[in-house]
Amino acid sequence: MSATDEAQSQIPTLPASHSGIPTYLLEKAQRAKQAVFDTRTKGRNQRQRLPVVPQGIERDVFMQALSELKDELGEENVEINDKPLVDGWYMEHPNTHDMMTILDEEELVASAVVYPGSVEEVQKIVAWANKYLVPIFPISMGRNLGYGGAAPRVRGSVTIDLGRRMNKIIDINPEDYTCLVEPGVSFYALYEALKERGYDHMWVDTPDLGGGSIIGNTVDRGVGYTPYGDHWACHSGMEVVLPTGEVIRTGMGGLPGNNTWQCFPYGFGPYSDGIFSQSNFGIVTKMGMTLMPNPGGYESFMYTFPREEDLAPLIEIIRPLRIAQILENVAQLRHVAQSVAVLGRPRSEFYTGSGPVPFSILHEAASKSPIGDHTWAYYGMSYGPPEIRAHKLALVDSSFRKIPGARKIDPSTLPADDYFFSRDKIAAGIPDIHELRWVNWTPNGSHIAFSPVSPIRGTDATALFKLGKELHDKYNIDFFPAFIVGLREMHLIVEIVFDRANQTKKKEALDCLRELVHEAAKLGYGEYRTHLVLMDQVAGTYSWNEGAVGKFNEKLKDALDPNSILAPGRCGIWGRRYRGRGWEMGLGKEESEGHGVGVGFP
Repeated sequence: MSATDEAQSQIPTLPASHSGIPTYLLEKAQRAKQAVFDTRTKGRNQRQRLPVVPQGIERDVFMQALSELKDELGEENVEINDKPLVDGWYMEHPNTHDMMTILDEEELVASAVVYPGSVEEVQKIVAWANKYLVPIFPISMGRNLGYGGAAPRVRGSVTIDLGRRMNKIIDINPEDYTCLVEPGVSFYALYEALKERGYDHMWVDTPDLGGGSIIGNTVDRGVGYTPYGDHWACHSGMEVVLPTGEVIRTGMGGLPGNNTWQCFPYGFGPYSDGIFSQSNFGIVTKMGMTLMPNPGGYESFMYTFPREEDLAPLIEIIRPLRIAQILENVAQLRHVAQSVAVLGRPRSEFYTGSGPVPFSILHEAASKSPIGDHTWAYYGMSYGPPEIRAHKLALVDSSFRKIPGARKIDPSTLPADDYFFSRDKIAAGIPDIHELRWVNWTPNGSHIAFSPVSPIRGTDATALFKLGKELHDKYNIDFFPAFIVGLREMHLIVEIVFDRANQTKKKEALDCLRELVHEAAKLGYGEYRTHLVLMDQVAGTYSWNEGAVGKFNEKLKDALDPNSILAPGRCGIWGRRYRGRGWEMGLGKEESEGHGVGVGFP
């Protein structure tokens, strides 16, 4: 298939495909896809290849093991990864590798992909992996783009794609405002199900892009933008297959016949759910989530602020309003660079010089946009009946106008396709796809994120902004900062956009990110999640008391996964078959593979 044919091919839709898009977004998705391919210069991969065999197992033994697995699951549910790697795009992404790879595409690649259709089949795969000591890497849908996508950390791992055949919405309870889902249920799919069943009194909280798995996003501690934006805090009850094959249900699910599994997350005794988030301690096959009540009305608002130095006083204004929930939702404070990039136009339309685009040019571009020139843009939402909203919005307005030159944007002056209306939908629990536009900033646009967490304080915001700007300038990279403000903390999300066909740009992006992580840690700021290739480095920054938390994780890993078969290396946690053999990546070491695996375990 040519690039033109690929760009114009039909996008999968719901409910025909579990990974499809709702029909209300189909036209918008087609435009987004065309824009991706319009800027793509990287040719379609024609590299002929044999399946990668994981270290520690002979090729003949491995191929025989895969044949045995086909007998267990059905030949159609085991795919050997021996064809050229196809990148696709957001809605038609690969499950064999990282479509936005920062390394060579063969570095983090699966040997095969298997598709279980039930918990029992997941158990069969786990038993098989223990028998042959094959590393396995579970994904829900593999759309964690910017953090590694579907790629396994250990080259040659067998990817367990849980989404294709385990994608049921098991329950939606309209009285308790809860749901129970399998890994293949996307935010798009749950939103459509609520509408189809007439449950307009309930909302689903959604991230910037709605195509990801609810379970996958939640266990990686992703966020959305309603008051229910902390997804991990909104989950209740998990079913998990352990690396030795046992199945457990956490919380109230441990009591047979219990009907409060999705209502009360804790149950009795130690709260074990946390060890299955950002870890490699189990495979989550079911998860309960709480749904947000329809507040009976909502109103989006947007303010812009003119100067870079407005950041610190603005954050000081935001903090008390956010803690008091006058600013109610998980909102975004975005820099003008992102405002320009999200227009969806390539960088070359604004600047063709070397180095980062000068801020003066970004301001000139912003001045020609519907919202006008600015340095910071705050997107928020107020909820409830009109009289309640009016009171809260008046408080916000009087507070924000303490910043000289603050402007409230009138939505009626904006075109229908303005980014404001995408934020409006997302803050109202309506999934969208608009956010994808800024990836078109470079040819073959890819991204990788710097994601430190700090208190909501002007000094912290200023320190992180200064660090980010200095290092982006050092590595000739455009700086796209956005502060995502929670109740008592904020995430600075900096998307580094790079051309994945350009080896120089890839190296600059990775070098910049490594130095950002290193320098931020020296200032006391840690990442809340990260890309596969940064996991060892980020885990290493949590080094208090000689790395006590890392040692604790290793103890849990060895107890729960004695053969080290489940997602080795994920979040910097290595089982004892891998430890001490050079698998860790970090400053000065970009090789993703180590020197063999241990024998004689457990």
